[in-house]
Amino acid sequence: MDSLFDEAGERAAASAAPLAVRMRPRTLDEVIGQRHLTAPGTPFRKLIENDAPMSLVLWGPPGTGKTTLAYVVSQVTKRRFTELSAVTAGVKDVRAAVDAARRELGMSGRQTLLFIDEVHRFSKTQQDALLPAVENRWVSFIGATTENPSFSVVSPLLSRSLLLTLQPLDDDDIRVLITRALADERGLAGTVGIDDDALEHLIRLAGGDGRRSLTYLEAAALGTSHIDTATLERAVDRAAVRYDRDGDQHYDVISAFIKSMRGSDVDAALHYLARMIAAGEDPRFIARRLIVHASEDVGMADPTALQTAVAAAQAVEFVGLPEARINLAQAVIHIALAPKSNAVIRAIGAAESDVRSGLIGGVPPHLRDAHYPGAKRLGHGKGYVYPHDLPEGIVAQQYAPDVVDGRAYYEPSTHGMESRFSERTRLIRQILHPEQEAGETPREALRDTPRDEPRDAPDKRAAATPEASQEAKAEAEVTASQPESTGQTQ
Repeated sequence: MDSLFDEAGERAAASAAPLAVRMRPRTLDEVIGQRHLTAPGTPFRKLIENDAPMSLVLWGPPGTGKTTLAYVVSQVTKRRFTELSAVTAGVKDVRAAVDAARRELGMSGRQTLLFIDEVHRFSKTQQDALLPAVENRWVSFIGATTENPSFSVVSPLLSRSLLLTLQPLDDDDIRVLITRALADERGLAGTVGIDDDALEHLIRLAGGDGRRSLTYLEAAALGTSHIDTATLERAVDRAAVRYDRDGDQHYDVISAFIKSMRGSDVDAALHYLARMIAAGEDPRFIARRLIVHASEDVGMADPTALQTAVAAAQAVEFVGLPEARINLAQAVIHIALAPKSNAVIRAIGAAESDVRSGLIGGVPPHLRDAHYPGAKRLGHGKGYVYPHDLPEGIVAQQYAPDVVDGRAYYEPSTHGMESRFSERTRLIRQILHPEQEAGETPREALRDTPRDEPRDAPDKRAAATPEASQEAKAEAEVTASQPESTGQTQ
């Protein structure tokens, strides 16, 4: 039993603890956010309510409640709570904690919850040292990590654990957290008020990190009974950026951001990126816009821009802010400096325009699925030529429906790498539609390795049946009477 001195020491330590520690939830119902884990009927909640042995790996950005959930589990299940940080602990510390847990289990029957923060920082040997304790259930293990466990946690430990993913807190969650800290006896106990503008600015600064929001609140509350925006700025040394995520500033800044990249002004684009991050814009929203812009305004002029944008979006999910701002900046620089082409969006726009106009013909018979019983009797697949049988891999056969056969949607520019695709597109179309392209034979230009005896390819597009030929003529007359799509999109 603890002595009076121990109790007094615990009370003194609690009163001096940071606000984020003092406001740590004591029950699952007090946990803010992560409803996909804590809602009634979820596997995580069932484990706790049934006091079942467990081994968990919690994966999520900083400040999303990984330590909090571990603490709540120990409180609700009445387990002895032992916490180690992988930053400072080693194999010796792990074994000592496990030995203490085994003694406690043998003497009193009380289980120990061993929580290891930043478990991804443990080496393979250090993680392996946990396996006997987890395997034999000498401890209930909970590991917390901000990095993808598939790459940072050894397979034997991960296979013995339930992986739970935590999401960043949304604005409403942060608002509830701050409001509770202002009023709760464990927090500021109603002694400090806050302006609406300062509250919204604090929510933006938190960036989905609950611990950060309470740390900033505690700093701003020192020596004052009321927090305004100026007080908050002085406390956290972060100027308020005028930015309403649901208003004009949101749309104006993202518009300027995109147009700066389109205009190849890398410095302006980085300014708007920094401005959005400082204002608390969702980094996933920024990443999504980069992915779209990489195809819309760069496209085939530099196909690697899309790869960079997608990689930055993955980094946002795996790493989170503030580190992911570096990955976003790299994608912005790549896209802004890349040669530009809007040929991709014009191509899909022109194709969509024809489809909306009703230019939707039947799939040519020789391209139809011929694998099911009875398909050959219908003429499906008849006359199809396998492109890989030809040296250059191009067959002069019809692919598009009759009604749009010969339409040119993709018009490559001469910018960057797209100049290569421009020439290849011209040569391919010359083979596919010799009636439209007169002049030299392009096959040799497309072959990677010339051959002495190239196989002859059909010069005319396949016509499976006489009826198909008559239908093609009729469709061609209809197509000729309609104005061609310009391929321009807004």
